[in-house]
Amino acid sequence: MHKLMSVCMGALLLAGCATPQQRAAAAQAEMERTMVVYGPACSKLGYPSNSDTWRNCVLQLSARDDLQRYGYPHYYGALGRSHWSLGGYWGPSW
Repeated sequence: MHKLMSVCMGALLLAGCATPQQRAAAAQAEMERTMVVYGPACSKLGYPSNSDTWRNCVLQLSARDDLQRYGYPHYYGALGRSHWSLGGYWGPSW
């Protein structure tokens, strides 16, 4: 039983690995999907298709939607604590 479980765990770990070519193909597919979704809006805004300004518009619209969907990433650096964490400005009084 122990041997079977270790073989299954090894198979799962190997299945989770992706080659650089697979990661590149996934990134390419994601970029193509992004251009299909946001490209027409940037063209309607007057940017010439497949220009640098059009690509910048596509990336900005995608980033804006990601921020609206997932929220603003909250980074506070390595020093100190975030003001949203316990013990911050609105946390318990020590």
